Amino acid sequence: MADPSSSDELGQRVWRFLRLLVTGRADEASLREQIEEAIDGREGEAENEDDLSAAERMMLRNLLHFGEREVDDVAVPRADMVAFEASGSFQDLVELFREAGHSRVPVFRNNLDDVIGMIHIKDVYARLAEDGRSAVVEPESLLRPVLFVPASMGVLDLLARMRHARTHMAIVIDEFGGTDGIVTIEDLVEEIVGDIEDEHDEAEEGLKALGDDMYEADARIELSELQATLGLDLADPDDEDEIDTVGGMVFMLAGRVPRVGETIVHQSGWRFEVIAGDARHIERVRIHPPEGFSREAAAE
Repeated sequence: MADPSSSDELGQRVWRFLRLLVTGRADEASLREQIEEAIDGREGEAENEDDLSAAERMMLRNLLHFGEREVDDVAVPRADMVAFEASGSFQDLVELFREAGHSRVPVFRNNLDDVIGMIHIKDVYARLAEDGRSAVVEPESLLRPVLFVPASMGVLDLLARMRHARTHMAIVIDEFGGTDGIVTIEDLVEEIVGDIEDEHDEAEEGLKALGDDMYEADARIELSELQATLGLDLADPDDEDEIDTVGGMVFMLAGRVPRVGETIVHQSGWRFEVIAGDARHIERVRIHPPEGFSREAAAE
């Protein structure tokens, strides 16, 4: 029969090891380096039943650096937030949940800098079940408290605060107290396991070919991915350290956020037509080749 005390001691050792990985205490640098070197050393080797899978290695690698991240690294920016105006009707709230496919939405008065709480879809469903779609409900009566956290907070501290407050959502505030973005438990988990897509997520490709050397791209894809596809260096040497995404490059070329329908021409002759976005950011672009472009000629 196994000794319970030895089992407890093993559990404590494992827990201390995991804490070292993510908290950055007690020789964490050498410990991280050793584990990362071990993972790198097995890269490309055939998997077997007793070894870590590629997915497990990826998650372990992400976990090694999880404690280095701050809230600002994982938050959804203000421009992409889905939120509800407190003066709206209950029917407006139901429609917002239907369109957004979220389980929680922050609620604000007048503007996003005045977030007063959040509403959980469970509470909306409960009222619908009781009174139907025509229910007369004041949305503010469904409010739940929400966390407010600075962008510079570490993600581990945020996890601890979320756990203590028993909430899955936090509003990120800037140095002036304004709303800078939003972060959820899902955002934090995705930093370890990768993107989690559900039935509500749009299955749009990051970069897809349209034929005739035209492409369509999510503005958030890495510029390096597009450059590899086109076989072309698009970044200006003076700005390459500041540009990571296709949208960032288009913004730098225009010197502002281009309007939907506007086309920005790169010095190489490639044209970037903004096909989705708003006054604050670019969402998708259609990429047109230069006039008279020939893939065969470009390859020579």
